[in-house]
Amino acid sequence: MAPPTLLILSQVYVPDPASVGQHMADAAAEMSRRGWRVRVLTSASGYNDPSIKYKPFEIIDGVEVKRLPLSSFGKKSLPIRALAAFLFMAQTILHGVFTRGISGPKGNSGAILVSTSPPMCIIAALIIRLARFGRAPIKFWVMDINPDQLISLGKIGPNSLPARLMNFFNRRILAASADVVVLDKFMAKTMNDKKNVADKMAILPPWPHEDSIEPIAHDDNPFRKAHNLGGNSGKRVIMYSGNHGIALPLETFLKAAIRFKDDPRVAFLFIGDGVRKKEVEAAIREHSLTNMLSLPYQPLSTLRFSLSAADAHLVSVGNESVGTIHPCKIYGAMAVARPIVLLAPNPCHVSDLVSGERGQEDRETREPIGWHIPHGDIDRAEQIIREIIEAPPEKLAAMGRRARHVIETQLSKPHLCGQFCDALERGLKPAGSRNARNADTRSAASAAA
Repeated sequence: MAPPTLLILSQVYVPDPASVGQHMADAAAEMSRRGWRVRVLTSASGYNDPSIKYKPFEIIDGVEVKRLPLSSFGKKSLPIRALAAFLFMAQTILHGVFTRGISGPKGNSGAILVSTSPPMCIIAALIIRLARFGRAPIKFWVMDINPDQLISLGKIGPNSLPARLMNFFNRRILAASADVVVLDKFMAKTMNDKKNVADKMAILPPWPHEDSIEPIAHDDNPFRKAHNLGGNSGKRVIMYSGNHGIALPLETFLKAAIRFKDDPRVAFLFIGDGVRKKEVEAAIREHSLTNMLSLPYQPLSTLRFSLSAADAHLVSVGNESVGTIHPCKIYGAMAVARPIVLLAPNPCHVSDLVSGERGQEDRETREPIGWHIPHGDIDRAEQIIREIIEAPPEKLAAMGRRARHVIETQLSKPHLCGQFCDALERGLKPAGSRNARNADTRSAASAAA
């Protein structure tokens, strides 16, 4: 008997470096190992750099990856991104309705996994389900939430036609989904305010890419050597690594960093891409900053070296973005045992981690793993930068060890990816079947981990 099919709709997928695609790939590979046929519909071009072209079809870790043309034109403007999302949606519908094995008798079927990248994917999932007479279960993975994010950034009005349409389809996908997975409690509230689905909702944060991440000592780190940062006695490096998104303001930290332009003890590294990258490069250019460096995304194969090159990692969350996005760069920083500089409102999903509140039952994790800076408080940012420069190595190392301990005990990839895949399998096999018993065993093991 042919295995059931998990059809994944995601504009981004590996080897693209965007985090959404990497997490999709982890889940897809695990589902393939569990005996599923996994088919991914994704873009044939790079998410941030559309000049990058990927193979039209390949099998990665047992997963069938079909890449669609005219699905990514970069992130220069919202209209361009919307056009790419629309074309991607149209193609996924065409391919999805003819994908075998995603529907069948009730309780014995495959499923559709859809995220919010791009938001229009949820329309495709609904149409594919409708074409299967409502018998294709949808598993909805909420990575970010629109129109709320666009409204908070002032891009559209709360009562505008785009906002009303997006909320209409949000309510439809929530009603139609068999399971809904959100990344934090703030996002859970935002979605439940649209339609209460608490009875089928799971809160699971994204996991670090532990296969590619491990702490590397400064003296052994080729990335530090390549960029003249020195070894253990070299510069103190404060790093921002990942998407420089519009909802992740950097202005407060940049203004504070400019005050250290003549300080040879510190270096500021901004790695990645996004619309706010131009603010970093403008600061470097306008203030002749020799101790601030802007670099592109680093290959996943060398990520452990770039992340470990930092002495502290900067994470930003916009004041109006809590409950609509969940920057996951913090988990990679914690996995390489580095403290966190949080530029964000309080509370948010990162503040619980930085303050140590997440580990209430574990003495090791009740101590802070970093510092908090409110947006706009440049003096506070300056104070924290100075504290990092002057801190004894033992203090930074202790914070980093606590951060990694949280990853190892609560937020590891085997633990979280396993729980996520249990949610994907939930309800898709008749009670008492071998796969159902295995899924129940995995769920029990994950809960006990």
